[in-house]
Amino acid sequence: MSTFAPVLEPKTQGIAFKNILLATDFSEASGRALSVAVAFARRWESQLLLVHAVPPEPRRPVPLDPLPPEFDRDLCEAEKRMRQFLDAAGMNGLSCRTQIEHGSVCEVISSAIHDAEIDLLVMGTHGRGALRKLALGSVAEEVLHATDCPVLTVGPRVDQGSSDIAELRTILFATDFGAASARALPYALSLAEISDAQLVLVHMVPPMPLADAAYAPAVFAADDLMKWREAVRSESERKLRALVLPGTLTKEPLYVVGMDFLPEGILCAAAEHQADLIVMGADRGASPRIASHIPWALTHHVICDACCPVLTVRG
Repeated sequence: MSTFAPVLEPKTQGIAFKNILLATDFSEASGRALSVAVAFARRWESQLLLVHAVPPEPRRPVPLDPLPPEFDRDLCEAEKRMRQFLDAAGMNGLSCRTQIEHGSVCEVISSAIHDAEIDLLVMGTHGRGALRKLALGSVAEEVLHATDCPVLTVGPRVDQGSSDIAELRTILFATDFGAASARALPYALSLAEISDAQLVLVHMVPPMPLADAAYAPAVFAADDLMKWREAVRSESERKLRALVLPGTLTKEPLYVVGMDFLPEGILCAAAEHQADLIVMGADRGASPRIASHIPWALTHHVICDACCPVLTVRG
């Protein structure tokens, strides 16, 4: 049985990005993410917080009292790089807070999300590395699995130089009709309503059914495949249309059912419709630490290769 059901109008959801956190390691990938975070902060009139984690000091046989901030070389260097990072970004009068702390990336970011009541975490990606890791490394991938707030990731193909990057004209919502997609849907609806954007709801069906028809005559196998495709496409479109109540959005949503492999189908649909934002659910792993070492091929592929930011919401 599907976990999806028609939702209330997004006006009742109260979704807003009042507090945005950018996790940065001062890399080029973080610079791209900062441009998007600044644009979103201006667009949504949000409070922006930049957080950097200084690696914890190695354990000593005899515990020592922490150095005063003015004598902590690592902390002073991080503060200097933070100033340079902000100066290069050209904030143009946008005020923001910075936070630099000793500790693991996961601990520092998770603590900041809780303490500052963060509504949106923004991070950058390096793209197609050997393991396609996020800019802050595999530990930051742990954060994506551990945090309950939505995460906006900015890949290397995103044109952060565009002045209207936060102007959402077309939003693509990719769904598998699962629990994570159900949590992500209100964000897609609310953002589309607030931005008066065109919402494109997409569901991708694998080109072949799971059943093996290898022992059937070719003509019957082909005939069965066509019937299966028509039935699945019709049922998937019916489910997509049930997600949006009539009159919820100013612009009539588009419903797309594709026969393609994931995640290529999502990326092709985003390119075809010139999406400014992709919204999708991210399944919750049994353990954040274990999940960070299990390839999430779908989510990572979309994040790294999309030409627009990707908003993921955990199930």
